[in-house]
Amino acid sequence: MKEYDVVALGELLVDFTENGASDQANPVFEANPGGAPCNVLSMLQKLGNRTAFIGKVGKDSFGDMLRDVVAEQGIDTQNLMADEEVPTTLAFVHTGPDGDRSFSFYRNPGADMMLAEKDVDASLLENARVFHFGSLSMTAPGVEAATKVALKVAKSAGALISFDPNLRSPLWESLDVAREKIAFGISQCHILKISDDEIAFFTGSTDIDQGVAEIRERYHTPLICATMGKRGSRAYRDGKRVECEPFLNENTIETTGAGDTFMACVLHWILKYGLDGLDEQKLYDMLEFANGASSIVTTRKGALKVMPEEDDVRNFIQAKKGGQTG
Repeated sequence: MKEYDVVALGELLVDFTENGASDQANPVFEANPGGAPCNVLSMLQKLGNRTAFIGKVGKDSFGDMLRDVVAEQGIDTQNLMADEEVPTTLAFVHTGPDGDRSFSFYRNPGADMMLAEKDVDASLLENARVFHFGSLSMTAPGVEAATKVALKVAKSAGALISFDPNLRSPLWESLDVAREKIAFGISQCHILKISDDEIAFFTGSTDIDQGVAEIRERYHTPLICATMGKRGSRAYRDGKRVECEPFLNENTIETTGAGDTFMACVLHWILKYGLDGLDEQKLYDMLEFANGASSIVTTRKGALKVMPEEDDVRNFIQAKKGGQTG
């Protein structure tokens, strides 16, 4: 029995999200804890899993806030480091009328980029059932080396590897480099969560099935989950293709954290049933739950602190399908 269900490595930052206007008609931004890997862990904690995070923040007020919030979610923070010189990474999230986002990052450098090989506690990874990471921990040489060390330790210990490209174009020196690092991540993982936009970016195909087929042919990824926004999601496993409609929500205010919530739900299903236990019905149930949880998150500001409880998700799905809430 391993101590942790999921250990994740990567960025932890402050998302400044729009929250109305001041009396002077200036935009007001709210400081929300964020960063995809910890968002994933936060939802996993809500679902009863044991998690730990490997990363770095600045030794500043934002870093202190992030450490406290992550610990409050129940995530193990023993390998969350503090950089003495480089400040905590900040992101300003601009939300369009349809809830889609654009980002302005203050990360040149940011503390998350300063994670080094020597900072990685191998014992966490040796005691993890799943290791999760994204492409943003490969945007600088030092943190990329730390990511690859963590990956090597986790694989040697028999952990399943989970990867989410989480493409953020402004953070790469070039899109060719981004494509190269995403290819590496896909080549290493057993579980891939990838959006329709990322499939188009990586393969050049706007046809989801065609793009996934190309990825499977090149990398033989055991499980691929494709998120398609308002068109729902699909899962591809052992020649099976399962699709689930979305739960469109009239109360959506922004989509921050929706993909991370989805990723966490997928990992929860794998922890519960194993990759080999995902038949077509379980794949559908997984997608339905993940779609429902993601829909709820789009109605809330931020992500890390506002992940839904399991009962909330099940009641939401039941209500949307015309059942009675319990």
